[in-house]
Amino acid sequence: MPTRSIKSIFFTRFHHRQGSRVLHQVPEGSITNSTAPAALDTPLFDFESVTQYLIPKQDFCDRLLTFCTNHHRVIGYPVCVREGKYYRNEFIFNFAVVVGEDMGDWVSYAEVVRKLGRLLRGLEEQGGFLSREEGGSLEDDGGGQGGGGLGLGMLNGNKAGSKVYALCEMVLEDLNNYAECMIPIDDSNTINLKLFPTHPPPPPIHPHHVPLLTISLSSLTSPISSDLTLTRILPFINGIHSVSHIAQLADTDVSLTRKAIQHLVYYGCLVLLDIFTFGAVYAPTAEMGWFVTDSSVQEECARYVAVPQLRFGREGGGSASTNMVGGGGGGESSEKKSRDERSSVSSEASQRSDISSTTNATLNLTTPTSSGLNDPTDSFSASSSSSARPKVDPETLITLYVSLRQGLTLKNWVLENLSLLHGIDIRRFITFGIIKGILYRVHKYAIATSTFTSPATRSPATNAASTIPPSIHRDSDQSTIRGHANARHLSHKASLASTVNIFATHESTSEVPFHGENDKPSGGLPLVKFLDGMHCFDEICTELGMGEQVVEKKVKGAGEVQIVHR
Repeated sequence: MPTRSIKSIFFTRFHHRQGSRVLHQVPEGSITNSTAPAALDTPLFDFESVTQYLIPKQDFCDRLLTFCTNHHRVIGYPVCVREGKYYRNEFIFNFAVVVGEDMGDWVSYAEVVRKLGRLLRGLEEQGGFLSREEGGSLEDDGGGQGGGGLGLGMLNGNKAGSKVYALCEMVLEDLNNYAECMIPIDDSNTINLKLFPTHPPPPPIHPHHVPLLTISLSSLTSPISSDLTLTRILPFINGIHSVSHIAQLADTDVSLTRKAIQHLVYYGCLVLLDIFTFGAVYAPTAEMGWFVTDSSVQEECARYVAVPQLRFGREGGGSASTNMVGGGGGGESSEKKSRDERSSVSSEASQRSDISSTTNATLNLTTPTSSGLNDPTDSFSASSSSSARPKVDPETLITLYVSLRQGLTLKNWVLENLSLLHGIDIRRFITFGIIKGILYRVHKYAIATSTFTSPATRSPATNAASTIPPSIHRDSDQSTIRGHANARHLSHKASLASTVNIFATHESTSEVPFHGENDKPSGGLPLVKFLDGMHCFDEICTELGMGEQVVEKKVKGAGEVQIVHR
């Protein structure tokens, strides 16, 4: 974090006769003109024009004040100490920091200024730390050379002996270089400051999001958290399971699971992906040019997507080798050889004839020999040893990425580029492109283009669905938190299962179970609220616990509904 962002630190005080004066400034000449040898030629801003904000009225004292002037941001915490020993019974000072106006993370510096102002107030009230060292210097020239006292650091020139000036120097240098400082004042007082970076608010976490760790949990010497929900869900965060599926596997509440994952996203411990399916559509972004020209990113991609050589030596008891024919079982047929080559592309799941109809539209692209893909500690930042993974040509990676386009499903893309995908894990290949911004997912949305019939005009069979007793759905609602073995995990909203549909017929719901094999309500699916063009099919499938083809069939059979890809 240290980037020498602090341009200047200065200490200003209100004098009862001379008004607001700068006693100390680091570097010299940054706030007011100075004759010191190493002083700046021109101050950062005009001090006289902003004195009313640095030494404000008493109503604004003991508050954090920031303002911008001359492309700089001044962060101050004016303090007013009221006691009878001072002139006018008050001592007003301000210890301010100057940073760039365009700095986005200036809030962390504001907290340091606030804490330092409160600490200096306490030191002044205890023993006159600030007022005692002035020694009448303001009466002469306002330079602020201190009287006696022990110095805190390397002092030079006319500032020798000033503990406040030493404090300004040490705070500036330590915060710029190390983002923290520890300054002993005396035997019983020490100033400890630290810059804590502020992170942007995390995005909302939805049940259809797929979290992927960016840190290696095995490298941590202590538990990542004492939170019980976080401890239970961490083993299931592997870049394959969605938030809804993780909550089901860990037997935790979905709302608590979403909150725990949101904390991990806030601290940069994981990233969010889409549900991986071979029926999905991906397309390259404008960042593709950066990938083509950056060889280091190409090498990183090659290491991440390469399939370990271990999975090629399963036959005949031979060593792990990429030579499929030279194994111990030399009598294999050409058909079996072709099947093994296809399995090395990504997994056995790619050989299924109808992939997109898988329940919840998710695929596990791992086989028992795909080392590391199913390991919960497998993260995007962790890469396997280069000796265990074959080298993937960068030209091949570029060709594969640019061949993705809108309107082409991943399944058809695999069939078109089967010869180039040898030794490449497809799921990791797509994941790398999404995280690096090389690819984007083309989602499907459903938009209703007609007005559905009201409940009064529906058939008696449909109206009967609205009179279903709540007890029919009671077990399925509870299964989202303490799910039964045969029940699917539906949604983070407990009332979703009992929502009454307004258009589907009784016969259409008997084709596919809604909650489980033994729980078949006679009402329709609550699809109406998803037909506004704001809910992608991943979200709809996760909410309803159904495959994409089933949901698409129900949506198209509802009436005039337009499917949009964007």
